[in-house]
Amino acid sequence: MPILTIHHKTEYRYAHPVAFGEHRVMLRPLPGHDLRILSNDLQIEPRPSSLRWIHDVFGNSVAIANFDQPAHCLTFVATATVEHNPAEEFALTPDDEAWLYPFIYDDEEFPDLVQFVTPQYGDPNGELSIWARQFLNTGGPTQTFDILSGMTHGIRKAFAYRKRHEHGTQHPLDTLQLKSGSCRDYALFMIEALRRLGIAARFVSGYLFVPGDGAHGYVGGGSTHAWVQVYLPSAGWIEFDPTNGIVGTRDLLRVAVARDPRQAIPLHGTYFGGPDAFIGMDISINVVSVGEDGEAVSNTPQELLHQDGG
Repeated sequence: MPILTIHHKTEYRYAHPVAFGEHRVMLRPLPGHDLRILSNDLQIEPRPSSLRWIHDVFGNSVAIANFDQPAHCLTFVATATVEHNPAEEFALTPDDEAWLYPFIYDDEEFPDLVQFVTPQYGDPNGELSIWARQFLNTGGPTQTFDILSGMTHGIRKAFAYRKRHEHGTQHPLDTLQLKSGSCRDYALFMIEALRRLGIAARFVSGYLFVPGDGAHGYVGGGSTHAWVQVYLPSAGWIEFDPTNGIVGTRDLLRVAVARDPRQAIPLHGTYFGGPDAFIGMDISINVVSVGEDGEAVSNTPQELLHQDGG
């Protein structure tokens, strides 16, 4: 079981001391049977007047910080060490109901999945539906894995990855038209395409571990990363990363899950001051493998220019 350490530092700089409003921090890894938190630490400077932790509507851990003193600089440093046991890529067998598409969700589960099945973005001319249906067999049922794998690798091959410095996420139709986007754009696009097939899907925010040898050819490392979870009867939530063609949780470290990317922003808050007060933001993220002796195995750190995904 690989042991990985995540170091995430964000520093906001201002021309003169400013007052700070509430800041919400969503950087703590989301534990599960495939990911165990060994240690977790959050350091904030200046020290907040209050810091409390809550679970949001999706069960994500969120730290809420409030401040009572102005400062030239606001810094967040989150460090976590986790034991990562990647889940099996695809657990369905031909005897399972969801082996073939179309399939039906159980009556007891469907009410809890409605929000993840219902499209959230407009598609007035059916372009997303047309794109999604190209992965279906015309002559009969399609293996569900073929649809999911086809979309995952199809986006990676046909679209041009690019980091965007703008905040927020592109509308899925813009991603389709441009044939390019960031990891969060890819994730939202695939989610909305799956929802048009009646398949429950949700947004995942977290980190990507890039092995030192670079053999996998990953992109999106050194920043917060985004990918997709799909819910299938008998298999539960399964991860798909259209940016890198990953099926399962190999090298993917979850921090938050959400219906929409706007609900999984790693760090956001307010300050009180004129628009000329803000000088800039520096972010560095590094995910390293920890050897048996507890020493970090070298891995190339990279810098991130924005706060909501590569």
